[in-house]
Amino acid sequence: MATAAAASASEPETDPKAGPEAEGEEDEAKADRTRRKVLTRAVATAACKAMGPAWDEQREEGVSESDGDEEFAMASSAESSPGEDEWEYDEEEEKNQLEIERLEEQLSINVYDYNCHVDLIRLLRLEGELTKVRVARQKMSEIFPLTEGPNIWLEYGQYSVGGIGQKGGLEKVRSVFERALSSVGLHMTKGLAIWEAYREFENAIVEAARPMAGFLSPFDWEQTFDSQLEKVHSLFRRQLAIPLYDMEATFAEYEEWSEDPIPESVIQSYHKALQQLEKYKPYEEALLEAEAPRLAEYQAYIDFEMKIGDPARIQLIFERALVENCLVPDLWIRYSQYLDRQLKVKDLVLSVHNRAVRNCPWTVALWSRYLLAMERHGVDHHVIVVTFEKALSAGFIQATDYVEIWQAYLDYLRRRVDFKQDSSKELEELRSAFTRALEYLKQEVEERFNESGDPSCMIMQNWARIEARLCNNMQKARELWDSIMTKGNAKYANMWLEYYNLERAHGDTQHCRKALHRAVQCTSDYPEHVCEVLLTMERTEGTLEDWDIAVQKTETRLARVNEQRMKAVECVSLLRPVMHHMPLFQAAEKEATLAQQEEEKAEHRKRARAEKKALKKKVARGADKRKADDAEKEWGGGDEEEQPSKRRKLENSVPAAAEEAPDLEEEMGLFGKSASADVTPPSKQKERAAAALKRDVPKVPHDSSKDSVTVFVSNLPYSMEEPDVKLRPLFEACGEVVEVRPIFSNRGDFRGYCYVEFKEEKSALQALQLDRKNVGGRPMFVSPCVDKSKNPDFKVFRYSTALEKHKLFISGLPFSCTKEELEEICKAHGTVKDIRLVTNRAGKPKGLAYVEYENESQASQAVMKMDGMTIKENVIKVAISNPPQRKVPEKPEARKAPGGPNVPRQIYGARGKGRTQLSLLPRALHRPSATGAQAENGPALKPAVTTSEATEAPKMSNADFAKLLLRK
Repeated sequence: MATAAAASASEPETDPKAGPEAEGEEDEAKADRTRRKVLTRAVATAACKAMGPAWDEQREEGVSESDGDEEFAMASSAESSPGEDEWEYDEEEEKNQLEIERLEEQLSINVYDYNCHVDLIRLLRLEGELTKVRVARQKMSEIFPLTEGPNIWLEYGQYSVGGIGQKGGLEKVRSVFERALSSVGLHMTKGLAIWEAYREFENAIVEAARPMAGFLSPFDWEQTFDSQLEKVHSLFRRQLAIPLYDMEATFAEYEEWSEDPIPESVIQSYHKALQQLEKYKPYEEALLEAEAPRLAEYQAYIDFEMKIGDPARIQLIFERALVENCLVPDLWIRYSQYLDRQLKVKDLVLSVHNRAVRNCPWTVALWSRYLLAMERHGVDHHVIVVTFEKALSAGFIQATDYVEIWQAYLDYLRRRVDFKQDSSKELEELRSAFTRALEYLKQEVEERFNESGDPSCMIMQNWARIEARLCNNMQKARELWDSIMTKGNAKYANMWLEYYNLERAHGDTQHCRKALHRAVQCTSDYPEHVCEVLLTMERTEGTLEDWDIAVQKTETRLARVNEQRMKAVECVSLLRPVMHHMPLFQAAEKEATLAQQEEEKAEHRKRARAEKKALKKKVARGADKRKADDAEKEWGGGDEEEQPSKRRKLENSVPAAAEEAPDLEEEMGLFGKSASADVTPPSKQKERAAAALKRDVPKVPHDSSKDSVTVFVSNLPYSMEEPDVKLRPLFEACGEVVEVRPIFSNRGDFRGYCYVEFKEEKSALQALQLDRKNVGGRPMFVSPCVDKSKNPDFKVFRYSTALEKHKLFISGLPFSCTKEELEEICKAHGTVKDIRLVTNRAGKPKGLAYVEYENESQASQAVMKMDGMTIKENVIKVAISNPPQRKVPEKPEARKAPGGPNVPRQIYGARGKGRTQLSLLPRALHRPSATGAQAENGPALKPAVTTSEATEAPKMSNADFAKLLLRK
């Protein structure tokens, strides 16, 4: 807050992260007492000097200026005591000088090394190089804002006392202490020192004023003395009304100091503050017990203060939290948001926003909020422009961040324009900024990130809307939309419809028709939708000629689309023998077989019920009941047949799809179409299924009651011979192994996974530590043995998928980079706790890594310094670890039907960034198209194929695939 504070601060200023720790409380209290003692004597000395002749009389009474000044006495005695320590002192001084030179050289290379700044300032202070200390602090403050703290204000108060003899010096000192109280006076653990120092200062003036009685008239002296006493009384009362630690001692001191009884109102305020103190103690104790940076504890404290709603205390707890977490963007965002919405004090709000972007310059949200706050509080335009330019040079970690900051700035410029005027300076500045934004994203951002960050051209879209709606310049808007379409957006239906809506609102029918005709020819994701929009427009506004042209174009386009889709399906048919061996396709075929069997059984039961009902009617007419009973038994009308058969889950169910494949070929046509209209009786189906399961498949029984002593081992090499023999020694190191059960296919091939059963549960738990161990050139996966049918929510994935602010995600690494090499690079920016190189299932590196640092501050600094670094000719990208959430497969019934509403397109289109443009879509998804042929009464008005969502449908489960295969 004050430049003098930054200029005169000592240890706490150079280490703003240092917080209250239980083990250092005694030393800190002792240091505070020493400061206050020196402060009191300095006040008395300065006040007496300012009072003139009384100073000499006071000296004659025996009050020495240097009495009790322990610090100066110790310093002088140390300087005048020669001995053996001189050599040690010289060696220490030489060592410090060498270290100072090393730190200065390191800072010349990397000016953003925070710890290096702190160490340099500490050593310069130790050597007494005050001028160099000021320069070092100034350089550090230009890069990193130095956080204020109670000790800094205490030293600043001591420093300001030196000018008490100057004109207005007394009021200046009081002003400093009042600012200190407003800043940290509510600090429950350290605010006490500020209050006591302020009281000692006023008390010293009282004591210095006593000898002045002989030099003033009785009335003037009494008035001056009473006024000064009232200031001390006021400080006691203000302090006792605030919940602070050691309040009881302050109250006892007030009772002893005051000659009059303490007023009842002060006692009531004191007891109320004591009750508040009890509510705050759990949060303060949690901070004392936790280790820095104590972010979770501060967050809980902030939540508590927000519920109470005292603005001063809320501001204080945010400031305390930021002392140790100044590199946490979320904390700055929450603090600035509170100030923007609640306090709305211009100087305070802008100061916090400025500190936020200086501490976390890589966070675009902080810059955007800063620009909004400056606009909200009426800051000059040129200042906002300068701030925006600083944001562009802040070094964001994503291409989309630059798009966001440009959008925020362009929104600000748009709000400055008075669109009632045809032309203005602000409008020209807005258009110039749009032009510069597009050039910047193309030249600067694309070269750095290999992507524009704005694939949908949102900035250009906003510009086009402004020109059309606010400037009535449709010609410019059309030029912009032409540019948007030429950047790869012409294949998306929603882009054409956005342009169409703009023309409908601000253009004319001719351009609307032209846009829709182009959309019909170019759209590849939802051509049916744009065709329908075109026909709807011509139905309501067009002539007969327009209608005929639209119908002809839509039919031709949809016929060509359907032809392409049919070719794609035929390609799938040709690829089916190859896909047949794929695990996903095998599982889908198995699901299809089981689903068809269920349908056949349901149809059989339905007919059986009908026959049973008919027999009952015959019995009612007097027919032979015995025959009816025999017929009922023959058709199997028992209750058990009414229940659908349950799937039996066996250990060898994974390769079962391969065994059923021949039966699938015999019973079904391509993609699930029945080869025969006859329905196989259930008895034959059961026999066939049982025969398939008995085909030389070695059964591996598993007792689910032994899951706690069993582990599941997977991702083993298929070529491993005698896996039970090779794996047993590996797992016996964890404990006694009862059995190793490898899983084989019906042909006797090893399936790559097995079960390992131990004698004791602790051995199984220890075996989990072998996860990712290299076996046969592949990382072996070891996981708990859990029945997922009983525990559907069980997750084996052991890594976090949430935001981890102390961990980095590094991409673009050379495949030859080892863990040791990466650690050597990363440890230069902080303490590295763990490094994980990402590999595929075969154990080959993927050029990705996760690096875990000791805290968030080190990780944030590492992002700034390592992003864009070159390692073995590879330029790496570094960001805070924020993996996407692992998607849970949707239930089949929750999926949208193929004829449902349009699905919003993805950012890269219907098929993403796939290498092939083939749509591997089963034929069962398609319906016979009426658009390719002419009806008897003329062309069909509506195409038979009304949607193509299936080509853009999300990933389907095996059950979904099975249903598609069975659709007839």
